[in-house]
Amino acid sequence: MNATKQLLQHRQPMIRFLGKRTTPSKIDHTPHAHPASPSLSLPESFASYRQKAQQHGPLNQTNQFSTGIGSKSGASLGPVEAGRGTFFDRSELPARFQRTPWTKAEIDAIESGGASLFA
Repeated sequence: MNATKQLLQHRQPMIRFLGKRTTPSKIDHTPHAHPASPSLSLPESFASYRQKAQQHGPLNQTNQFSTGIGSKSGASLGPVEAGRGTFFDRSELPARFQRTPWTKAEIDAIESGGASLFA
């Protein structure tokens, strides 16, 4: 049946364009800073940018005795403990909120794809 052809024959797009397509005669391709950047200026070079850049702490640390958090070992930062009312793992919760163990019937049902429930 050719119902689809008849339906598509009278289709009109919902969007309307005004005027013909034109490309700008002059496009400025010079690099410029992002409008949301704090300095609104480009760095002089990548090396100068790298000196000031930070990612998980300063990148330009030259010695091992600097004060940044990335220069210290995890043990030297002290113990990590959860605050009152927060837990790191579900096994630390009260028994009513912990995971319930799987029963043999549930394991068999999952392994058979549910077919063992009807057999």
